[in-house]
Amino acid sequence: MCNVIEQKKDIKSLTLSMLKEELAAMGQKSFRAGQMYDWMHKKLARSFEEMTNLPKTLRDACEEKYHYTALEAVRVQESKIDGTKKFLFMLSDGNVVESVWMKYRHGNSVCISSQVGCRMGCKFCASTLDGLERNLLPSEMLDQVYAITRLTGERVSNVVVMGTGEPLDNYDNLLRFIKLLTDENGLNISQRNVTVSTCGIVPQIEKLAEENLQITLALSLHAPTDEKRQKLMPIANQYSIARLMESCQHYFERTGRRITLEYSLVGGVNDTKEDAEQLIRLAKPLCCHINLIPVNPVREREFVSPEPGRIHDFQNMLEKNKINGTIRREMGRDIDGACGQLRRRHRLELRDFGGNETC
Repeated sequence: MCNVIEQKKDIKSLTLSMLKEELAAMGQKSFRAGQMYDWMHKKLARSFEEMTNLPKTLRDACEEKYHYTALEAVRVQESKIDGTKKFLFMLSDGNVVESVWMKYRHGNSVCISSQVGCRMGCKFCASTLDGLERNLLPSEMLDQVYAITRLTGERVSNVVVMGTGEPLDNYDNLLRFIKLLTDENGLNISQRNVTVSTCGIVPQIEKLAEENLQITLALSLHAPTDEKRQKLMPIANQYSIARLMESCQHYFERTGRRITLEYSLVGGVNDTKEDAEQLIRLAKPLCCHINLIPVNPVREREFVSPEPGRIHDFQNMLEKNKINGTIRREMGRDIDGACGQLRRRHRLELRDFGGNETC
């Protein structure tokens, strides 16, 4: 796979202080960096050419020296049920990633991808079916938010890193992305409105706890015992649930931020009364919220969502034991809503018509 990104430094992934150093080395005064940063991260310019208050000589020099990330939407699907929009974005190397825009009463949320594909192998997720292609750059994560802001004409209030990929498997780029996204000189989205989801890479969770961030950490738990979790998630063979709970407790103690436990309810797999009782025992010592997610069917898997009554019974058991549990509102079920579905369908269509996703 050719990777044009590696040929030039990625300017949109630079912090403001780094950008000042870059332009100073080109003989530019520091205020030029502020102007350029404003164009990239506030005005959401798609090219150097749009930066009309910068000298043309500087724009031309930057065009020659730097890679400028500007994602192209190759497919947009809108749910007829709830207005959710799913975007498939083309990267500069020909790969595609997907993002989701969801409109809530409390504001607009965007769910972004952190990798092209995924290597974690979770059984109910379409993202992992074709493995991992590569990590996304900070700018490629950012521009999913920027592109959706431009295309919808609406401000994004909340960002969830819960799309394709394992964010903590792309740790350094994730941290830079968060820094840029929440920078007061950019979109200035509050860290408290950023959620990062992980399947449970314990060393990275504990490392993240020391980063002095106020983001929400969401752990994809999905089963209350090691035996059941190992059947659903290969990462469970490496880290036990007991070890995971220790890392979550450490994260809460270091940050003061309540953990979210993500629990995908799969009919006949992890939705019994016994499962609920075991989940309650896990959750009680932890300051956490449990997000119950009726599994989104994936064509290549046999998993199905439980009956609505069974889902509500499961939630009621949590509530009776004073465990805060909510059922996630199903968004975009009619538009390949589950992670990785739209990207996979795009790949299969290209394959059927003799196309090639990457250059």
